[in-house]
Amino acid sequence: MKQFKTESKRILDLMINSIYTNKEIFLRELISNASDAIDKLKFISLTDDKVISDFSINISVDKDARTLTVEDDGIGMTEKDLEKNLGTIAESGTLAFKKENEGKTDSELIGQFGVGFYSAFMVADKIQVFTKAYGSETGYKWESEGVSGYDIVEYAKEGVGTKIVLYLKPDTDDEKYSEFLEEYKISSLVKQYSDYIRYPIKMMTTHTVKKEGTPDDKPEYEQVQELTTLNGMVPLWKKPKSEVNKEALDEFYKSEFHDYLAPIKGVYAKIEGAITYDTLLYIPSKAPFDYYSKDYKKGLKLYSNGVMIMDKCEELIPDYFGFIRGVVDSSDLNLNISREILQQDRQVKAIANSLEKKISSELKKMLENEREAYENMFKEFGLSIKFGVYAGFGYNKDKLKDFLMFYSSKKEKLVTLSEYVKEMAPGQDKIYYACGESYEKIARLPQIEKAKDKGYEILYFKDGVDEFVAKILNDYDGKKFASVTEADFSASDDSEKAKLDQKSTEFKGVLDFIKESLGDKVKEVKLSLNLKSHPVCLSSGGEISIEMEKTLNAMPNSDKKVKADKVLEINAEHKVYEKLKGLFDTDKELLKKYAVVLYSQARLLSGLDVDDVFDFVNAITEIM
Repeated sequence: MKQFKTESKRILDLMINSIYTNKEIFLRELISNASDAIDKLKFISLTDDKVISDFSINISVDKDARTLTVEDDGIGMTEKDLEKNLGTIAESGTLAFKKENEGKTDSELIGQFGVGFYSAFMVADKIQVFTKAYGSETGYKWESEGVSGYDIVEYAKEGVGTKIVLYLKPDTDDEKYSEFLEEYKISSLVKQYSDYIRYPIKMMTTHTVKKEGTPDDKPEYEQVQELTTLNGMVPLWKKPKSEVNKEALDEFYKSEFHDYLAPIKGVYAKIEGAITYDTLLYIPSKAPFDYYSKDYKKGLKLYSNGVMIMDKCEELIPDYFGFIRGVVDSSDLNLNISREILQQDRQVKAIANSLEKKISSELKKMLENEREAYENMFKEFGLSIKFGVYAGFGYNKDKLKDFLMFYSSKKEKLVTLSEYVKEMAPGQDKIYYACGESYEKIARLPQIEKAKDKGYEILYFKDGVDEFVAKILNDYDGKKFASVTEADFSASDDSEKAKLDQKSTEFKGVLDFIKESLGDKVKEVKLSLNLKSHPVCLSSGGEISIEMEKTLNAMPNSDKKVKADKVLEINAEHKVYEKLKGLFDTDKELLKKYAVVLYSQARLLSGLDVDDVFDFVNAITEIM
């Protein structure tokens, strides 16, 4: 028995126990290697008409012997090839072949034979390889039980190619290796990982058919075995664009991603340039239930020459486009010793950069030409884009700001910032907004009524991140954001402001008394002309707004509560104004009760809880 080199033993142990996290991918590796071997012989057949082959991969099982066999009619191996490729782990016959023929062929070769082959030891106690190289008269048998070593002997094999026989491990409480002898399991693994291998993957499968000669009204059935091709061979993204329509894109999406709804948008693209790849990109109709949770894992399905490498490759897509689903297939990827682990090299980064540009381009086209579809997308995934603007201190704000949409008080629908700015009233120099828990509640804020009467278009911010986005953006097209619920906002003209100044001077004693009664609950008490039918409101008097306070304090693990500076605004044109003036002269104790009621009322209108329910109830009782 020949011994593996010391370093090879260590690598083999690592391969079996550490590198691969999912045992079932061994079948993917063996099929990929078989495909490589066929690729090599097919390349030779271009100049050698003596090559005669069906070019297929065959899988068979023997439940009694507990064996799983994968056989190809590819180029096969000589004794020297066996020593080099299977005797020294991580030696790559495929890689060497590709280097030797660089520039001579566009044959897409998958992976590194030596390493992928050894993944089979995750499920097998013993492996036998029967092989005969093209052009050779002698065949060989290679056999190994793992780290103990291997034997190579001559073997009278018929036909060129390689047959690999796995002797599966006994079942344990934790691992059921017998499942790899079941037709349904093998079929599902081929469909999942190798459906797009270009050569047919065949296996004898059992089917139930009607017995010949039995009547239709009383049919009898029997089970028959027939050779079945398990893979589709040509993926949708490899087909000519002329053969790919919306129906085909939608059906592929629903089948591939197990979604009963058609996507909002499907994109088919073949990208050529510094790096070449094919891709299908989709925007789902509905966000997954856990999309905005920390447990959700974004990413695209990554293929290398039709073989699935990763189910969700996170590196290919930025977080703010994490809702995009799809596949990427490239022949330019450099893979390391496990197809599960991508080297973080320039190819991966190049694909990621290209994909981001492609997604951005498609979203812009949707916004311009498919407005309803874009709005549906934004209703489901707009929060993701908003977080992208805010994240990293606004690092990506310039590339994402034109994708943002907010509800307009005037148009009563979603509008972009560009659309808002283009239709601003003459002389308007700010983008006005208001925050709340819902569009309905925002529309009923005390400050909104007067601002709308003045003809202002107001953007409704109902998501907790919205105001943070506005703060990060600071402005759009030179127009700064301004909240109508901030203390310094005014919807008054010059004559109204003069009238307010006069009333504030006359009312100063009352305002100071109310401020003293409320203590540090408010930063300031002032008169306002921003209100119409409401007697009071709360506005923000600092960098942290009331809505920002609610959002920050609602976050998990928020030990230290933040507090917005609050300003109590009293409507200078409301009857309560005259009432408070009268109480200041006649009954200051009762005025204190009015202050508690008005402050609590203002908190409730702002969506805040009442500070002290007992004081509030007692104050109302005494007033009544």
